[in-house]
Amino acid sequence: MKALEESVRELLDREAIRDLPVRYCDCLWRKDLEGLLTLFADNAVFVMKGTEVNAVSRGLAAIRRMHEKAFAETTPRLFVHNQIVNLIGTDRASGRCCVEVRNLRVNMEWLGVGYFEDEYTRQGDQWKFATRHHSFDGIDSKVYLRTFIP
Repeated sequence: MKALEESVRELLDREAIRDLPVRYCDCLWRKDLEGLLTLFADNAVFVMKGTEVNAVSRGLAAIRRMHEKAFAETTPRLFVHNQIVNLIGTDRASGRCCVEVRNLRVNMEWLGVGYFEDEYTRQGDQWKFATRHHSFDGIDSKVYLRTFIP
């Protein structure tokens, strides 16, 4: 049986990690680019996987450019569901969550559904995204994915 302190630490870690996708969506809704970037490790990688093309951003500067372009071209509204967190050690974890994407700019137009596959790292006392892979199971090709291609 785990010691109480270890169990509490794991619960706190899981909660902090579960908060990252929620905070990411909140930053998108408010177009808070600076807040969004604080969720990522300095050397983070963000991959948008589409049916025909992938867009890969490596490092905070590239992640910034990708989101600036997306903010200029759409008003994304993401809804995350079914979060799973797997603790790998004291400073690493992985997770997955389902996502529905809509565009506020066009009457909450449905843009796609899919999921995020995430890897997390602890930096100091905070959890951050180390990698974020956004895959689409279905997507309306009119807008969304191409907004993330630099």
